[in-house]
Amino acid sequence: MTLTIRPLAAADRNQWDALWQGYLRFYESSVPDAVTDLTWTRILDPEAPIMGLCAEAPDGTLLGIVHYLFHPVTWAAGPRCYLEDLFTASEARGQGVGRALIEAVYAAADARGADQVYWLTQDTNATARRLYDQVARATPFIKYRR
Repeated sequence: MTLTIRPLAAADRNQWDALWQGYLRFYESSVPDAVTDLTWTRILDPEAPIMGLCAEAPDGTLLGIVHYLFHPVTWAAGPRCYLEDLFTASEARGQGVGRALIEAVYAAADARGADQVYWLTQDTNATARRLYDQVARATPFIKYRR
């Protein structure tokens, strides 16, 4: 499949929103509309830390999105890259969209001198984990939260 990986742009809002809502449904979650609006504003703001990329088909259809950010850490001089959200449209799964988006984040992290890119997924997300096991390695860490 021929894809263009590019930064999200203002004109992408409707397609991004459909993918974002699909992502939230996949994780059986929701966020208030105000948070969705704020997230979109942050993605488009070059001064905000959250960045977003999309995978675009030749016909202009967005097939996937990824959001990521850089942050300082106490264990390295350079930043670390957190890949926060990754979603591929159901009709495009298994066609290299997720891999292309991850590789684009890897390239952005390399350009910024990040010592690693990391992300979380549910242990039951077998489909995504098959890809993740090919492009990264699982860590032994367990997430805790309040």
